[in-house]
Amino acid sequence: MMEKNKEEEVVNAGILSGFSGLESVPGPQLPQIDFLKQWNDENQKKYAENDARFKSSSVVKELLEKSRLNKERNQRETQDKYCLRGAEWGVGDCSTQGMTQEDRDEFVSMLKKRAGGD
Repeated sequence: MMEKNKEEEVVNAGILSGFSGLESVPGPQLPQIDFLKQWNDENQKKYAENDARFKSSSVVKELLEKSRLNKERNQRETQDKYCLRGAEWGVGDCSTQGMTQEDRDEFVSMLKKRAGGD
């Protein structure tokens, strides 16, 4: 078996491998133009007002509430489907192991109704 020198194991990445790049060098300070600064400040104020108006609109609030309710409903439906599958297979939190056949059938039937719709 040949032994390698430590120098052979080092990868030569090139001359600029340790150079941080031009992005790290700050550019020159640009002159500030009062008109543009004032115009920018006014625009920022308008944007902030529009954002506040948008966030407080009844339509957005209604859509956010619908979204929250849909998320809860979808999460519950997914859990019900997994519970039903676990009960049918006899595994997981909803396992029917240890139940009588009658209890198992009732439990699976209840889960099917629940998973099918509220």
